[in-house]
Amino acid sequence: MGRTLQNTMINLGLQNACDEAVYQLGLDMEELEEIEEDAGLGNGGLGRLAACFLDSMATLGLAAYGYGIRYEYGIFNQKIRDGWQVEEADDWLRHGNPWEKARPEYMLPVHFYGRVEHSASGAKWIDTQVVLALPYDTPVPGYMNNTVNTMRLWSARAPNDFNLRDFNVGDYIQAVLDRNLAENISRVLYPNDNFFEGKELRLKQEYFVVAATLQDIIRRFKASKFGSTDSVRTVFDSFPDQVAIQLNDTHPAMAIPELMRIFVDIEKLPWDKAWDITKRTFAYTNHTVLPEALERWPVDLVEKLLPRHLQIIYEINQRHLDHIASLFPNDVDRLRRMSLIEEGDTKRINMAHLCIVGSHAVNGVAKIHSEIVKTQVFEDFAELEPEKFQNKTNGITPRRWLLLCNPGLAELIAEKIGEDYVRDLSQLTKLHKFVDDDLFIREVAKVKQENKVKFALYLEKEYKVKINPSSMFDVHVKRIHEYKRQLMNCLHIITMYNRIRRDPAKLFVPRTVIIGGKAAPGYHMAKMIIKLINAVAQVVNNDPMVGSKLKVIFLENYRVSLAEKVIPATDLSEQISTAGTEASGTGNMKFMLNGALTIGTMDGANVEMAEEAGEENLFIFGMRVEDVTELDRKGYNAQLYYDRLPELKQAVDQIKSGFFSPKDPNLFSDVVNMLFHHDRFKVFADYEAYVKCQEKVSELYLNSKAWTKMVIRNIAAAGKFSSDRTIKEYARDIWHVEPSDLKIPPPNEPRDAGQDKTPNGTAA
Repeated sequence: MGRTLQNTMINLGLQNACDEAVYQLGLDMEELEEIEEDAGLGNGGLGRLAACFLDSMATLGLAAYGYGIRYEYGIFNQKIRDGWQVEEADDWLRHGNPWEKARPEYMLPVHFYGRVEHSASGAKWIDTQVVLALPYDTPVPGYMNNTVNTMRLWSARAPNDFNLRDFNVGDYIQAVLDRNLAENISRVLYPNDNFFEGKELRLKQEYFVVAATLQDIIRRFKASKFGSTDSVRTVFDSFPDQVAIQLNDTHPAMAIPELMRIFVDIEKLPWDKAWDITKRTFAYTNHTVLPEALERWPVDLVEKLLPRHLQIIYEINQRHLDHIASLFPNDVDRLRRMSLIEEGDTKRINMAHLCIVGSHAVNGVAKIHSEIVKTQVFEDFAELEPEKFQNKTNGITPRRWLLLCNPGLAELIAEKIGEDYVRDLSQLTKLHKFVDDDLFIREVAKVKQENKVKFALYLEKEYKVKINPSSMFDVHVKRIHEYKRQLMNCLHIITMYNRIRRDPAKLFVPRTVIIGGKAAPGYHMAKMIIKLINAVAQVVNNDPMVGSKLKVIFLENYRVSLAEKVIPATDLSEQISTAGTEASGTGNMKFMLNGALTIGTMDGANVEMAEEAGEENLFIFGMRVEDVTELDRKGYNAQLYYDRLPELKQAVDQIKSGFFSPKDPNLFSDVVNMLFHHDRFKVFADYEAYVKCQEKVSELYLNSKAWTKMVIRNIAAAGKFSSDRTIKEYARDIWHVEPSDLKIPPPNEPRDAGQDKTPNGTAA
């Protein structure tokens, strides 16, 4: 979520008033804003997407709730010591959190372990351990519409009789100390991005958020006029018409068996009825196609922790496979491929398969990704139910990612096309009229220059490096991962360095290369990549032959509040994942909206950015998905490229020989060995095209006017990438709710008695 103060002032239309009031108290608002901690309760794109979605849902007047876990410790703070990443705990609640309100009156029990008893009256889950879920509510204000939605985050609490009611007779002190075991559930965020780690505590977290949330939703449904009771039992027929639940990847997949457990075991619905309601309630968004990221929980673990849920999953699977066997008799391989249970050394539950079978809609997050989902990753399922599979291209909120972080550009745009674009970003197309307006061109360039000067001052303060603000700010910020290919950027830096040293008199377009992002603490290769970048920076930044022509900065502790500083100052946005690996990306959209040009592969949303702006207005290079597939078929041989490309050979040899690590010449042997022998992401295969494309970038940068005209064309084409547009598509195609642009009257104005607070419709 990042910081809340400035976003709240903007959405309430109070920023100028607050700035002025604080100024009159002799304080500086910007200084105050810097005191607030980021709420870093997610890992990367998937978590930040949810935050943008909350802003858009409130702005569109949807009755929507965001549910998650109130981690005591969020994503670690990253320190760089001697070029290495070191993790520190993110004690973000140390000084309290003024935006949250604890709601102990809505506390709910969550059960773990135990056993299942079957009787004539049905299944009973008994002898369980209970953990309490305490909700904390954070307001989510819409933009200038007096709507305030709720983000409800659950915190784990031990019940007061924890470890005191049973066997534990004498040791009262130990019993109270053991309360920590229960409360550890919401202690810390697992810091993996695009990687599955099958730990028991993580599964506990996933079930904890799911069980508490579903009870909350059902409580609210029963309290509404729709949860009509005939004598005793609630009638759930209208449930899917009143409730839509969107699964953000498979992490909340246990919601499917949990809702079935509530309907069948507790509410005593017949299975078929319960299953019909469940399917119509859930929809699943897939966020990655990397096999190592797909959740596959060991059956033994689920059996121990959630025995009833395992039985329900088996029953779901049995009925699912019976159905497929009836359509494809004797096709045992199809049954194996489509089963929710994977046989092997350890039997595992494929959570993506569970989500597909238990949902009425499945979507990818960019056109190319949704195609890959349909035709490759889940092709058997798409063949069975093609109408279930959709695309919903990601977006970003223009409130935080333009108004808040780039007020200069936002104001300049408003002067030309009015202020309505903030709620309807498609209006940015009106900027096409001004692409040849010399004054506007100069003003756009001026705003960018001011942002760069401001960020250069920040860098000089934090990193004690002198930055040339007229150099091209070439920025690569995102989680560190092999598929995102920070290594390819690193090879380009080394190549530029070698060219400067080879011919110091030759014209060189000066660059400040900024790379930032966190590596998962257990991801050895990602940590080596950070060390390599810092080792290269050390050499480049201290070579007098290079001077101010090339500077390399590794941006420490990349997070939302730092993104808000660097993105508006960026000239060149690096989006260079191997085609077919980045599901969408959203940083790419933030840079586009803030007047940076993109160098990138035809991957994720880059494809649609090129479609919107015209491919000639992005620097697109490298293999397409088809080329990668073909190269896989032939077999990728890194040595071939190394032998054929002298500049690549030189750069790799320098890394290999210890040029960048003279004290430990073999420091990067793992990296080099990976690049030659098991590089799944084919860095060498795109190196030549990347370097050539970077030359075109430098050439255009020399012509400031032509560069800025291309920038304007990009901003004018960025309208599609508002999360408002994304949410309107979810609302229309999946949730079946109508966005409302009604501005609720402010609390100080009396309401019409006739005006119903919420129009009839689903709560998402």
